[in-house]
Amino acid sequence: QLQFVESGGGLVQPGGSLRLSCTASGFTLEPYTIGWFRQAPGKEREGVVCISRSGGMTNYVDAVKGRFTISRDNAKNTVYLQMNSLKPEDTAVYYCAKTVLCSRSMLAGRYDYWGQGTQVTVSS
Repeated sequence: QLQFVESGGGLVQPGGSLRLSCTASGFTLEPYTIGWFRQAPGKEREGVVCISRSGGMTNYVDAVKGRFTISRDNAKNTVYLQMNSLKPEDTAVYYCAKTVLCSRSMLAGRYDYWGQGTQVTVSS
C-alpha cells in the first residue's frame, strides 16, 4: 500500500518539544514536495509546512514560524518536523502527504498518499 507513516506524536507540556517523522511506504519520496498538515477536533485540516524535493524551499504557516522546522533525508525516505515551544493550540492529529509544488496556499486537495496521522497533545 502506497502511503506515508507518521510517528513521534505524544503528550507534552506547554513549552516542550517533539520531533515527528514521516516515512514513505512502498515508494520513494525523493521526487516530491512533502507537506505536514494538522487537524484539531472540530476544525478543518490545515497546512503547517511544506518542503520542496531538494529541501531548498519551505513554506510555514504563520502560527508555527520560528518554532517548527521541517527537514528531509531522502536516503532514509523520511521527512521530519521538529516542533519546539509547543502551545496548547498546537494540539491536533498531524499528517503528511505529497504533492508537486511547495506553495504557500497548501491546499489539502492537491496532496495525496495520506497516512493515518500521529496525535500531538500539548497540555499541562
